[in-house]
Amino acid sequence: MIYFDNAATGGFKPFSVTEAAINAMRYLRANPGRSGHRLSVAGAEIVYRTREAVCSFFNAESSERVIFTKNCTEALNVAIFGTVKKGGHVIVSAMEHNSVLRPLFALQEKGEIELTVLPISPFRPVSAQQIAAAIRKNTYLCCLSHAGNVTGDRVDLSAISRVLHEKKVLFLVDGAQSAGHTSLNMKKYGVDMLAVAGHKGLYAEAGIGALLFSEKVEISPFIYGGTGSMSFSPHQPEDYPDKLESGTLNLPAIASLLEGIRYLTRYMDSFSELLYRETERLCAMLSPIEGLRLYSRANEFGIVAFEVSGYPSQEVANDLSTEYDIAVRGGYHCAPLLHKAYGTEKDGLVRVSLSPQNSFNEVKTFLTALKALIAKHKKPSKVFSNVN
Repeated sequence: MIYFDNAATGGFKPFSVTEAAINAMRYLRANPGRSGHRLSVAGAEIVYRTREAVCSFFNAESSERVIFTKNCTEALNVAIFGTVKKGGHVIVSAMEHNSVLRPLFALQEKGEIELTVLPISPFRPVSAQQIAAAIRKNTYLCCLSHAGNVTGDRVDLSAISRVLHEKKVLFLVDGAQSAGHTSLNMKKYGVDMLAVAGHKGLYAEAGIGALLFSEKVEISPFIYGGTGSMSFSPHQPEDYPDKLESGTLNLPAIASLLEGIRYLTRYMDSFSELLYRETERLCAMLSPIEGLRLYSRANEFGIVAFEVSGYPSQEVANDLSTEYDIAVRGGYHCAPLLHKAYGTEKDGLVRVSLSPQNSFNEVKTFLTALKALIAKHKKPSKVFSNVN
């Protein structure tokens, strides 16, 4: 299969990544940090080294404030619920994923927070000026995706963080689509909390995410339970990471994340440049197709989204899979407000998401298949004008 669904889960895993996970499953069948025997200590050492590597890779302040979760969704929930201020105000944009929107809508419906959703439009993600205008006296948090998971649009982290920090508002960044594809330097960009997924741009196996946060942030536990420390206390430990890491960690996935970061440390810059060129070329090749409208520009995340007039996105994806063995994603990509803003809520968008390991021959095969499907489908019902 030609795999162009890397924004959902990375299709390529380096040998070192899979071997690290397999070795942990074969030879480290122990609970890291919960016992004093050799296997448990060896597992704890892998967890520690991975925590240090993640901290360094994202230039976070402290490895103790690198919290392992099962995915980026959990990391975002830990941050959102762990910093909630009753009666406070939160700012997001219409580009956000349901991993951000649903917990915030739940808090809003319970009357615990006020919520502002800032508007967006194609090729115009939320700006620092919009953020500044939305801040209120009770605003305590702004949560934004660094890169949109539907179109690959990115926000200006530095400009936005300057506006937020002037007003002492915390900045939570959803790095699910950008982590591993471009620099996400927390200190440089003024990010207070960063949530990332291991299984996408970081090349790890599924089942591992992380939340990183600065020294000025305090997060209440989202889950309570055993941590291997202070067992006689009825209260959750106050020290990080134990405070936020109850229960058994996913050691095979953590081991794979360590190898994924080592792999990326060697290649990320060249991979970012490659993906930018490939998305730029794909956009140029898609743009002239009659009845097709692009919603993406060149980006280093490998994401290109489009719609075909009169041809629902999920049908396009299904036909590419069943007739040509090509994997793309159709539908709404868990970003409902973006589709409402773009007017694509009826049929959604087709999302092609490349990896650096995809070849140009695969791209050409995809384009040939797409053109053939469009030709045999009903004629376009409207004509689009692509505007970049």
